[in-house]
Formats: sequence, structure tokens, C-alpha cells
Amino acid sequence: MPDPDLSRRRLLQLAAAGLGAGWLPGAFGQDTHETNALITRRLPDGSELPAIGMGTWITFNVGSDPEARAGRTAVLRAFFEAGGALVDSSPMYGSSEAVLGHALSEIGGDPPLFAASKVWTPDEDATAEQVAQSERRWGLERMDLMQVHNLVAWEAHLAHLLEMREEGRLRFVGITTSHGRRHAEIESIMRDWPIDFVQASYSLGNREAERRLLPLAEERGIAFIANRPFQGGRLIDRVKRHPFPDWAREAGLANWADYLLKFLIAHPAVTCAIPATSRVDHMRENMTALRGPLPDKALRQRMVEHVRGL
Repeated sequence: MPDPDLSRRRLLQLAAAGLGAGWLPGAFGQDTHETNALITRRLPDGSELPAIGMGTWITFNVGSDPEARAGRTAVLRAFFEAGGALVDSSPMYGSSEAVLGHALSEIGGDPPLFAASKVWTPDEDATAEQVAQSERRWGLERMDLMQVHNLVAWEAHLAHLLEMREEGRLRFVGITTSHGRRHAEIESIMRDWPIDFVQASYSLGNREAERRLLPLAEERGIAFIANRPFQGGRLIDRVKRHPFPDWAREAGLANWADYLLKFLIAHPAVTCAIPATSRVDHMRENMTALRGPLPDKALRQRMVEHVRGL
């Protein structure tokens, strides 16, 4: 079980940031007169994060192939140029972390990176070792966010990560799940442990997270990362077989990626969606969702009904 004193300190931190009883009014809004402004979301420490991030599952697992690594460097560069920050990876994703480190080294400078990775080992004593491994692979001194991947040995890892956060060795701590699994256990952890982030699958085609996880994240002031926003590519491949609707374009949506991602980040509890791609042109399509108007509740419902009818 978590340390009660640690939990109380975390609640005080949230209260100090104005987030103890949920997100601040306006934290999820944007000035509709500044349509080129980045859409950002407030984090538990009061800072802002661009609402479209980048996943690396499969897409960055390219080993040491020079041509493939150069292609992924171009994808990451396009992501930063478009205003992105959160990049999510895991030691489970093969060579992805090492490829990210190579790409960051090639890009150089000081990109606006928010580095998110995961602890993924059944060894309950290897938490700090795996954090250090990710830092070495990325070429960083400190990760912004470390998450317990798919709840593997979650209780021991989470306790260690929370200690590291309190010592200043991590900025944020979270948990993850995917494919809609183990939501009841995720809910319990969200209620009982002082975590900063939760990551789960959420897309227009899979809205299970809307039932319990998203309301609870909003209630507790926990940042929510939406993974698999295109359902592993199946959803966007399906909609792209159809013409983009005129009414969606008139509503300020630019393309199908914009449509599917804006649907997600328009939800008041979603902090960031993390589509993955290996192509620069697809990255640029994804990043159109980081600017422009967000759909209201009525438009979101029309978006659901339209895709359901395709």
C-alpha cells in the first residue's frame, strides 16, 4: 500500500497547483480567436503540454539499419517542428529507445522533448536499473515520466517510482494499460495511489475509457494519455477509404487524422493522444490536430455517427 504521508503530500501539491478537485476551469480550452495557437493541456505541476504526442511502438523498432534510422530521425524532427513534445516508448518496444536516442543525438540542440518511458520487468527490485537504462538509451539525465507498463509487478515498481519522484529523480509517475484490459485494477490504483499519469487505449472506435477512466482522471487531477488512437492503424485505414466529409471541413477539421485526434483531445479529461507513424507525411497530418478549433459535444456525436455509418 502507498505511504499515507506521501499521499497527503501529493494531495497538497495538487491543491497548490489548483488541481486537487479536478482540472482548473479553462485548462482544456483555447482562445478560438488564435486558431494557430498550440492546443495544450495543464499537467499536475501546473505546466503545459501539447495535446498531440508521439508513440514509438513498432514504428521505431528498426534496429541499427542506417536508412531506417535516418527516416525515424526525420519523423521525430517533423514532430518537434510542428510543436510536439511528448514522446512515449518502452523497453518492451525492441530497439525503439535506442533509435530514439540516436535520433535525438542527430537532431541536437534543445528540442521541446517530454520524455516518457516505462518500467517493464517482473523483477520487483529492478525499477531504478530500468529507469537508468532508459535514460542511457535516450541520452538523457532524467526522464519526465516513467510508467509501470501494463501493470507488470506494479505495486513494487510504483512504490519505487514514487520514491524516486520524491527524491527529484523523476518528474512524474504513471501506470499504463492497453487494448481495454484491467480497467477495474487501473481505477483502484487511480483512487488509492498518488500517481500523476494514467495511459490507456482510447479512440473514436474504442470508447470504453469514457465510462470510468476518463471521469475518474478528471476527478482526481490525473493526466490521461490516449494510446492506440487509430486502433493500431485499422481505424484510420478504414476511414481513409472514404471521402473526407464537407461538413467536417466546414467545422475546421483538415483531414481524417485531424478528425480522429481532435475527437479525443476535445474530451476534457484527455491530456495527450499519442499516434505512431514511420512516415513524415503522416506525422504532418497527425500534427494538424495540434491547432485549430476543437469539436463541441454535438459535433463529437456527429463525428461518431458518421464513422459508425462508413
